[in-house]
Amino acid sequence: MKTFFLAAVLCGTISPPARAELRILASPGGAVAPFLELFARVRASGERVVIDGPCLSACTLVLSTVPNDRICVTRRAVLGFHAARSIDRRGRIYAEPEASRLVLEAYPAPVRGWISRRGGLTSRLLLLRGRELAAIYPSCR
Repeated sequence: MKTFFLAAVLCGTISPPARAELRILASPGGAVAPFLELFARVRASGERVVIDGPCLSACTLVLSTVPNDRICVTRRAVLGFHAARSIDRRGRIYAEPEASRLVLEAYPAPVRGWISRRGGLTSRLLLLRGRELAAIYPSCR
């Protein structure tokens, strides 16, 4: 139950698992560490991840943490990518080029290629959805 609650907090809106799955309905992202912890637990559990809505920013780390064969997407799925950044105590935003490079390298090759063909990770949000997303990840059944 603790994992489900944490998932609900991190992923914005998720639905209760009908079987062993984490369903992402809307996640704006957020701090990286909690997402990595959650997705590491999902990977270890053998659960499937259903992306059924926006999965933005840190949420996309699921792609580099959970095996590809345990991720599926619905027609509503949208993945949003941007460069890594930090915020200081005064609220100023700083680019993190080394972190962006590491994140990009960790994504599966088809996702990396898609991002690279669109100019790489920058401050601009890149949205992967529709046919392009369906060409990379299977539809959920």
